[in-house]
Amino acid sequence: MRLIAENLSARRGEDLLFREISFSLGSGESMILTGRNGSGKSTLLRVVAGFLRPDTGTMRWNAPRADGETIRPAEACHYLGHRNAMKAELSVFENLSFWKSFFGTFEGASPDIAAGMSVEDAADAVGLSGIAHLPFGYLSAGQQRRMAFAKLLVSWRPVWILDEPTAALDVSAEAVFTGLIKQHLSDGGILLAATHQPLGLENARELKMAGFSGIMESRW
Repeated sequence: MRLIAENLSARRGEDLLFREISFSLGSGESMILTGRNGSGKSTLLRVVAGFLRPDTGTMRWNAPRADGETIRPAEACHYLGHRNAMKAELSVFENLSFWKSFFGTFEGASPDIAAGMSVEDAADAVGLSGIAHLPFGYLSAGQQRRMAFAKLLVSWRPVWILDEPTAALDVSAEAVFTGLIKQHLSDGGILLAATHQPLGLENARELKMAGFSGIMESRW
């Protein structure tokens, strides 16, 4: 499995935010996006996830389906942004059950991880077993972030795209989060994350985003 970005450029309004970004990530590899606020980290993640169309460049996923058809990069990705993508009035169990059904299984995943975790096991994995019956909106900000992360566990996808994933998490929750990421990488997964905080990952590559200023500087 390999996620390949080639010569990506994107705009914010009429202004070019970044240009000619290329990278390739294979099984077990991770890359961290760094840079000041507004430098283009979130925009790049959304381009990779398929939510935004790049101004130039392409994304490719080089592992075909069993029938030989090409898998779109977005199909291989789980995205966790600033918002948790959970309905406040529904219970945690109902939210996670929806996402498990919505995503389903990923073709080509090994049998031991293809089905993902059960809702109960995912809640336990993020340290919140026993409260899945509660409305999501009833939880604290930190608990909500943990349960949003559990969304990635109930249906396996090889690529995790995470935007400031440790927001609202305390130190103990950050340790749980790091352990789950390391397990994902050891299972052959791929990580692309934007963060201002260290994630405790060894051998993670870094891509420093410069935003508008970097583009202007490169012209001189």
